[in-house]
Amino acid sequence: MCSGSHMSEIIVVYDGQCELCKNSINWVSKKLAITALDFHTTDLARLNLSKEQCSKEVFALHEQLRLSGAQAVAFLLKARGNKFLAATISGLGPLSHFGYKWIASHRNTWPVKLLSHLIRINS
Repeated sequence: MCSGSHMSEIIVVYDGQCELCKNSINWVSKKLAITALDFHTTDLARLNLSKEQCSKEVFALHEQLRLSGAQAVAFLLKARGNKFLAATISGLGPLSHFGYKWIASHRNTWPVKLLSHLIRINS
């Protein structure tokens, strides 16, 4: 798939003020080399992104790919080696998009805090 001796860079633009986001980035980066950028402190213009876009969902940028939300999560999981989970998220299609949006807008609820805690203790 990749020519040369190294895979090209995967850039993840996330919300560095979100506990679930930070824990997820730490978990992913244990098995996958990524460049994680907090959208609050990153020059988004050079990535062709806006604060408005990044305040709503995570972005994964790799070669010509530009994925966001549930698609970005599925891509990162697959690249990390979590192929079953990635296929499940991709296979659920619109349901994954809805689930992502729900989690993003309910960060301070106990289910999201529990998910964040479980990711953190498994990092």
